[in-house]
Amino acid sequence: MGTTRGFGVDIGGSGIKGCVVDVEAGALEGERLRIPTPQPSTPDAVADVVAEVVDKFGWDGPLGVTLPCVVKRGVAHTAANVDKAWIGTDAAALFARRLGRQPGEVVVFNDADAAGMAEMRFGAGAGRPGTVVLLTFGTGIGTSVFLDGRLVPNTEFGHLEVDGHDAETRAAASVKDELDLSWEEWTARVSRYVRALENLLWPDLIIAGGGVSKKAHKWLPLLDVRTEVVPATLKNDAGIVGAATATAAGVLL
Repeated sequence: MGTTRGFGVDIGGSGIKGCVVDVEAGALEGERLRIPTPQPSTPDAVADVVAEVVDKFGWDGPLGVTLPCVVKRGVAHTAANVDKAWIGTDAAALFARRLGRQPGEVVVFNDADAAGMAEMRFGAGAGRPGTVVLLTFGTGIGTSVFLDGRLVPNTEFGHLEVDGHDAETRAAASVKDELDLSWEEWTARVSRYVRALENLLWPDLIIAGGGVSKKAHKWLPLLDVRTEVVPATLKNDAGIVGAATATAAGVLL
């Protein structure tokens, strides 16, 4: 029998969230803790906040951590919406040192990949065959892609060039807030982005995640796209759940 509890930390451009997770049910145990992401969001500054989150729960076991970066074998290779000093950083080793863990006790995932793994196991993608895409709308646009339930890691389709622009600079949830766009205005931008993505991948299902998934009723009906689009079931907790459950299951990327 494996453990039934895990711990996940989800690092975003605006906040760092963590909680104990029931890895059998795919649900948070109690209230998550959220602390604003330090500015500048350098590796050492972020590691200090991660340690604060973990310490608040008294968690002393293995844990999963997400980053808004391409992550291969624990090393960050990009830095979307976090400090560029992350590029080339062995994030798994950094967190392990800061938390006093042994190598291998901290597993680091791309944030959208972690959220996607949670949705495919416990949420809107469970049991869905074919090509399934999770889109997380937040500070940027994160993407994860699954083919018959298997993750294709580290896709960066949030950075597609659409109409001469990096897609997330036009259609991220943060853009809606910054420009004070109406739901109709913002959703038109999202539709344009999704249509470009559809022409590349021809997905069978798109799952809309991130903070705006909590208000899916206000904008999903306005989308003008051909693919079925459904809201994320785990909403903004998906990254925490995915990181914790994948770590408990021994997933390595």
